[in-house]
Amino acid sequence: MTICSLCENKRAFSFVTGPDSRQYLHCPVCRLIFVPPSLLPSVEQEEKRYLQHNNGLHHRGYLKFLSQAVDAAAPFLFENASGLDYGCGPSPSLSVLLEKKGLEFTNYDPIFFPEMPSGPFDFIFATECFEHFFSPAAELVRLNQLLRSGGFLVIMTSLWHSLKAFRNWSYARDYTHVSFYHAASFEYICRQFGFKHAGGDQKRLIILQKE
Repeated sequence: MTICSLCENKRAFSFVTGPDSRQYLHCPVCRLIFVPPSLLPSVEQEEKRYLQHNNGLHHRGYLKFLSQAVDAAAPFLFENASGLDYGCGPSPSLSVLLEKKGLEFTNYDPIFFPEMPSGPFDFIFATECFEHFFSPAAELVRLNQLLRSGGFLVIMTSLWHSLKAFRNWSYARDYTHVSFYHAASFEYICRQFGFKHAGGDQKRLIILQKE
């Protein structure tokens, strides 16, 4: 039996056509579009793909991209606050940018920096990693546990808006992207996991505060 990886709904899912040959399922409860478990990539496939990304401190375009999250979160950050880059990848860059602002920072990545930090943290950045979550529900429970009460979760992931547009959406072409969120998905996340909206553009950048 297929179960939604975000809300654990077991009701009938609708099949969604994507830009590649993969099968996609749409949950009618939380509006998550997800790849079924049988089609998830292996750890080896994930690592190979992540090492192909042209990211890091040497890449100006990537730093400009990350600065969107840093600038949006700036009103919520304070000197000596403790932060976590959740899903930092093989070349941590966000931590370097924020440490220059006087913030304490820790890196975590399930493949490249697998030691789970203890927390709690004042803020957590999760830039371009929500779409990689095999089990968003489990990851959100962990993120909630790692975040201090009143702390902020800064998320970057592209939201889908229409099933028709999803058919040709380039964001879904990356085989390591397996979970795709609608604005309604984040409404569900706030209700179910103890967060409230605090900022962002609600298109690619979402800032949540732990209640």
